[in-house]
Amino acid sequence: MSTKYSVIVEQFAENHFIKRFNKKYKGAWSITWQAMTEQYKRIDSLFDTSIAEVIINSNKVKIVKTEFRIAGTKQSRRSSGNRCIIALQDDINIVSVLLVYHKNDLGGNNETAQWKKIIKENYQQYKDLF
Repeated sequence: MSTKYSVIVEQFAENHFIKRFNKKYKGAWSITWQAMTEQYKRIDSLFDTSIAEVIINSNKVKIVKTEFRIAGTKQSRRSSGNRCIIALQDDINIVSVLLVYHKNDLGGNNETAQWKKIIKENYQQYKDLF
C-alpha cells in the first residue's frame, strides 16, 4: 500500500514554465496537470516504473526527476522531452513541485546541469544538495 502525499506547487514553478504549458496546451494541460498531481500523491508507486528517477537522496529530502506527456498527444513520456523536478520529503509526506519544463526550455547542452543550476539559484533550501 502506498503512502499518500500532499502535493505543493512552488511559486517559482508556477510562475515560469507551468504558465507556458498552460498557455500552449490549454485544456490538455489541465488534464495532464491533474493526472500528474494524482501520481505525485502516490509517488511511491512511480518508483516501480521508469517514470521517476531519484537524482539526489539525502537524509531529509529526495530530488526526483519525472517524465510526462501532454494528454491527447501521441508522444511517449520519454520522447516528449517534458520533465518535472520534485522534492520528496518522506518524513512529512510532502511532494514539492520545483520545476516543470520541456528540455528545450533550459538551453545549453547538458539538461541536468541546467536544471540543477536553476534549483540552486531559486531554492535556497536545496542548494546545498548539489
